[in-house]
Amino acid sequence: MAVRQRLAIVLAVPLIRRVAFHARRMTGNLNKRVFGRLLLGLTAFVVVSALLVTLIEKPKGSAGEFFYWLGKSFYWAVSTVMGSGQSEYVDTPGGWIVGWLLVLFGVAIVGSVTGLLVGFVIDFLIKEGQGMGASGYRDHIVVCGWNPTARELVEELSTDDYERRIVLLDDVPKNPAGTDVYFVQGEITKTEDLKRAGIEDAAAAIVFPKDGSNESDMRSLVSVLAIEALAPQVRTVVEVNNPGHVEHFRRAKADEILVTSRLTSRLLARSALYPGLTEIVTDIVSGGEGSELYRVQMPTAYVGLAANDLSARLRSDHCATLLAIARNGHTYVNPPEGFTVEAGDDAVVVAESLGALSPLQMDNALD
Repeated sequence: MAVRQRLAIVLAVPLIRRVAFHARRMTGNLNKRVFGRLLLGLTAFVVVSALLVTLIEKPKGSAGEFFYWLGKSFYWAVSTVMGSGQSEYVDTPGGWIVGWLLVLFGVAIVGSVTGLLVGFVIDFLIKEGQGMGASGYRDHIVVCGWNPTARELVEELSTDDYERRIVLLDDVPKNPAGTDVYFVQGEITKTEDLKRAGIEDAAAAIVFPKDGSNESDMRSLVSVLAIEALAPQVRTVVEVNNPGHVEHFRRAKADEILVTSRLTSRLLARSALYPGLTEIVTDIVSGGEGSELYRVQMPTAYVGLAANDLSARLRSDHCATLLAIARNGHTYVNPPEGFTVEAGDDAVVVAESLGALSPLQMDNALD
C-alpha cells in the first residue's frame, strides 16, 4: 500500500503529468503494427544469435547443460546489443562474426533510442512554449478567455494570501499573462482544450468575454455549458456584458455571474451620494497595502457565539471586521443581534491578512 501511495504521489506531480500527456500524444501517432514487427524482429535476432553462439562456442552435453549455456548466451547477446557485452565470451571466427553483427545492430538501436529521446525533449519544449501542452495541475484556477479584466484578475490572484496555481486558456498566439501563469492555447468552448487546461481537476473556472459584444457573451455561455458537462463540481464564475443574458447563464448553472457594467454603475451612483465609497471599495477588494476582503472558515471555538460576540472575537483575535455570515447557501450581511453561529458557517471579513484564519476551501463553498 505504501508503494502505491508513493507512486500515486509521484504520478500526481504536474511535470510528470505533462510529460505523460506528450508521451501519449506522440505514441498515439505511431503505427503499432510496424512497431510490433520491429520489436518482434529485434527479439528474434537476439534469440537466433544466442542460439548460434551456443551451438558454435559452447560444449555439447545434456539438454540441461545446453539450456544453461543458451541462457548465458542470451544474456550476452542482450548485453552486447546494449553496448556492455563481454568480448571474451566468444573465441571462434563464427562467434566473432555473430558478436560483430550484434555490436553493429546495437549501435543502430542506441542511435535510434537517443534520437527518439532527443526528439521527445525538443518536441516537449516546443509544444509547451506554444501552449500546446497540458497543465497537469490539481485544485487550480482556470481562466477562460483574456481581456483587461482578466489581466487585473491575474495580478490580484498573484498577490492573494490564498495561493492557487493559475492556468490561462485562450486562442491567442502566445502567453499574455506572464511566466507565473501556465498557458494553454485553445478554444474555451472545446472539450479537448478544456481538458488540457485541467478543468476536470480544477477548483474554479473564471470565464471572460473577449470583448463587449453579445457574440462574446454567447461564446462564454457555450464555455460554461462545456465546463458544466465536463466537471460539474468545478465552481464557475463568469463575467457578462449584457444584463439581459444573466438568465441564460443561470440556466447554464453558472455558480456566480458578474455584470461588470451594472456593478460599476451602481458603485458610481453610491459614490455620488456618499463621497469616497469608490476608493474604499477598491481598496477592500484589491490586493497590496491595506485591508482586503476574505471569506474564511469559522473557527470551531466560535460556534454558539452571538453575532455581536463573534464580531468582537474576530476583532480582538484576528484584527478582522465581520461583514457577513454564510449558511446553507444564504448570506446574512450585517447579521442581527440575535443571530448565533452554527457549525458549518463561514464568514466574510475585512482584514489586512488572513493571519491565523483559514480560507474557505472552494470545493466546500456554498452556492
